[in-house]
Amino acid sequence: MKRMLFATAIAALASTAMVTTTSAETIKLGVILGYTGPIESLTPDMAAGAELAIKEVSKSGALLGGAKVIPVRGDTTCIDSAAAIAATERLVTSDKINAIVGGDCSGVTTAMLQNVALANGIVMVSPSATSPALSTIKDNGLFFRTAPSDARQGQVLTAVLQDKGVKSAALTYTNNDYGKGLANSIKTNFEKAGGKITISAAHEDGKGDYTAEVGALAAAGGEVLIVAGYLNQGGKGIIQAALDTGAFETFVLPDGMIGDSLPKDIGSDLNGSYGTVPGTDSPGATKFGEMAKAAGFKAGPFTSESYDAAALIMLAMQAAGSSQSKMFKDKVMGVANAPGTKIYPGELAKALKILKDGGDVDYVGASAVELIGAGESAGNYREILVSGGKNTTARFR
Repeated sequence: MKRMLFATAIAALASTAMVTTTSAETIKLGVILGYTGPIESLTPDMAAGAELAIKEVSKSGALLGGAKVIPVRGDTTCIDSAAAIAATERLVTSDKINAIVGGDCSGVTTAMLQNVALANGIVMVSPSATSPALSTIKDNGLFFRTAPSDARQGQVLTAVLQDKGVKSAALTYTNNDYGKGLANSIKTNFEKAGGKITISAAHEDGKGDYTAEVGALAAAGGEVLIVAGYLNQGGKGIIQAALDTGAFETFVLPDGMIGDSLPKDIGSDLNGSYGTVPGTDSPGATKFGEMAKAAGFKAGPFTSESYDAAALIMLAMQAAGSSQSKMFKDKVMGVANAPGTKIYPGELAKALKILKDGGDVDYVGASAVELIGAGESAGNYREILVSGGKNTTARFR
């Protein structure tokens, strides 16, 4: 009789274990970035940042009763909206992703949101789409971003130009949503501060020769040339053509131009140029830098924001008790802001436990996250100076 009871108890325990194991959910997060195209040198590390947060949470076993989280990559190309839409649709319909870290460039991000995310009710958190137009776009509460709007970058870049005594500048921008929004912000803020934009001219990516564009910029004049483009395509081509013709010596580089590849490709002629990119000297940034190094990648442009984008999605899921976007979308702002226990990189398991126990968290993360308005970063910037063939930190703003 005892043997029978013992066997029954063991069977019951085994059955319970099986139920527990099989009930644990597999959550899929789309990491949809431009792995090819004009920022392809940045996106491998951006994806690594997002996937570092995903691995941290999945390994903890603390999300929604032990859910496993896996990343699924998709390529936006940064500039081809049709390709970005197709990639996003595939991940949503075939891979059944629960939410999206992405997109990256503003135009494709807008296309992904309007054509796929809205129709399917999928939350998107972009680490790098900065167009001011995204602040007011219809999103049904599904779209957030951990990078600040270029409305803010125009203000910061103007302050940098003023500090350097620049009174006039020529401006060229990539001919898309990102470039147009950023150029308008720079021009508006710089001229409001008393500066003069001698010319504001679009350029197309993917061309082999930018001599004509540089000729027009040179004819207009200016102490510096502001290049609101992409470091792996048109922006780089503009700078090289300007140097080859002697049109400009100093270049002002907004965030799409910041990355290790540009000074490496251009060489010492880029020394003395300067610019801005989202960044902070917060304790979270330092910790994330250490984690990134240990994981085998560099904490470069938009990597902190990528880690934070993934983290916010998973913390919001825990706060809502659900991995469904329609259930957790209203929790994103809450976990990102005060009140609550401050949470830094490497502390996601701690945050998940607090939320499970009914507490509040204030996710500071790697980029000093504070979401404002409809759900975008308030904005911290790192001022860059190209020196010795490298991007160096001048200060934080």
